[in-house]
Amino acid sequence: MNTLNQPSTAFTRSLANSNGAVKVATVVFGSLLIAAATQIEVPFFPVPMTMQTFAVLLVGLLFGARLGAAAVLVYLGEAALGLPVLSGAANMATLFVKPATIGYLVGFVGAAFVAGLIVERTAGKLWGVVAAALAGEVVLMALGVAFLAYLIGAEKAVTFGFLPFVLGDALKIVLAVTVARGVGHLSLPGAR
Repeated sequence: MNTLNQPSTAFTRSLANSNGAVKVATVVFGSLLIAAATQIEVPFFPVPMTMQTFAVLLVGLLFGARLGAAAVLVYLGEAALGLPVLSGAANMATLFVKPATIGYLVGFVGAAFVAGLIVERTAGKLWGVVAAALAGEVVLMALGVAFLAYLIGAEKAVTFGFLPFVLGDALKIVLAVTVARGVGHLSLPGAR
């Protein structure tokens, strides 16, 4: 069997073989997981640190590229509809006042997609899951810091939008890989 285009784990295989209703429910669940993880805050400077990055990477690692990115897009759609799903129970209207996080939010879509794509292509092997999570984080930070640099300059963007989060994001990557590897062995009931 060619593993290049095959889902990587028992979970993603069972999800890929599920009917449309299960996929939709999974995407909605993923968006709610991201929203819940976003509300877990640790006071930090310059902004609170949340578990949002963990959840974004996790849905990419578990759901694959398309469904992982779809879950993030649904999450952003919930924020656009005015639901309080962003950090601090904010919604998209907040971004008009404080636009500094726009690049990171866009980066979430790319992070979930890239993480899912790489984990699909590496057949769920540990090194592939680690590489997928790291690549997703790189995409997220590249887009987030680039937009922040546009707003406040490159040096300040790196100083305030990247360096303070390196350790926390490294820990979230380890956690996402660990959870994805554990859940990856499970299968959805009733999958075709």
